[in-house]
Amino acid sequence: MKVGVFDSGLGGLTVVSAISDIFKGADIFYVADTMHAPYGEKTQEQILKRSIEITEFLINKHQISALIVACNTATSAAIKSLREKFNNLIIIGTEPGVKPAIESTKTNYIGILATPATLKGDKYQLLINELFESKEVKLIEQACPGLVEQIEKGEISSALTKSMLKSWLKPMIEKNADTIVLGCTHYPLVQVQIKEIMQYDITLIQTGLAIARRLEDLSIKKGHINEGSLGILIYATDKINENMIKKIFENSEYKNKITIRKYKI
Repeated sequence: MKVGVFDSGLGGLTVVSAISDIFKGADIFYVADTMHAPYGEKTQEQILKRSIEITEFLINKHQISALIVACNTATSAAIKSLREKFNNLIIIGTEPGVKPAIESTKTNYIGILATPATLKGDKYQLLINELFESKEVKLIEQACPGLVEQIEKGEISSALTKSMLKSWLKPMIEKNADTIVLGCTHYPLVQVQIKEIMQYDITLIQTGLAIARRLEDLSIKKGHINEGSLGILIYATDKINENMIKKIFENSEYKNKITIRKYKI
C-alpha cells in the first residue's frame, strides 16, 4: 500500500512515527513543505492551494491510495475540499484531541495549545460547540505563535522556547488544568519541556496513535494485509533539520532506513 502524508514541516513526522509502530506492508511518502512553513500563519486559501498541489504530486508521483493530512491547520482549511476532489482516496485529517481530553480530566480544566489558525478555524469551533454543549468542562485556549519555528530549528530546549512555554502554560497552572491537548503535530516534540514546566502530573493528549489506528482500520477494510516491511521516504521542499528527524525516530526500528530528499513541489 502507498500512503501519502504531509505537513508544513517536521511535525507530521510524529504521526509517521506512530504509524510505523503498528502499520506494515506499505510505503510512506512524507512531504515536509518547509518552503511554505508554517501553515499556521498562512491564509485559508494559501493552505488549500498547497494541500491540493501536494496531494496531486503524491498521486502522480507515487500513486497513493491513502492520504493523511498530518496538520491540524491544513485539516481545518482543506480536508473538506480534498475529500470532494480526491474522493477515491482514503483521506484522514488531524484535529485536536478534545474528546479524549474531556474523558481524561478530573479537575474539569483543559488546556489547548494550538496554532492561531487552528483556534480560529471553523472545524475547531464546530468541534468545540458539539462537544461542550452539555459539559461543565472549562477550556484554557492558548495560541502559540512562533513555537513551530523554534521546533523546526531544533530549539526545543532553548531559553527562548522555555520562556514562551512558561508564559502560555501559566494560566493552565493557575487553574490546575490536569489535561493539555497538543493541538499541533509539532508540539509532541516539546512534551518533555511542557511536563517540566507544569511541575505536577499532567496528561498530554496527542493524536498520532489515533490516526495510525484509523489508517489501519480503513486500509484493512479495503483489503490491505498488515504484514511485511515499511518504507519511509521524506521529501523536503526546502531546508530541513535532519537532527530533529533522527530524534523523532530514535526509538523506531526504521531509524536507519529513512530516505530524505530535497524536492520542489
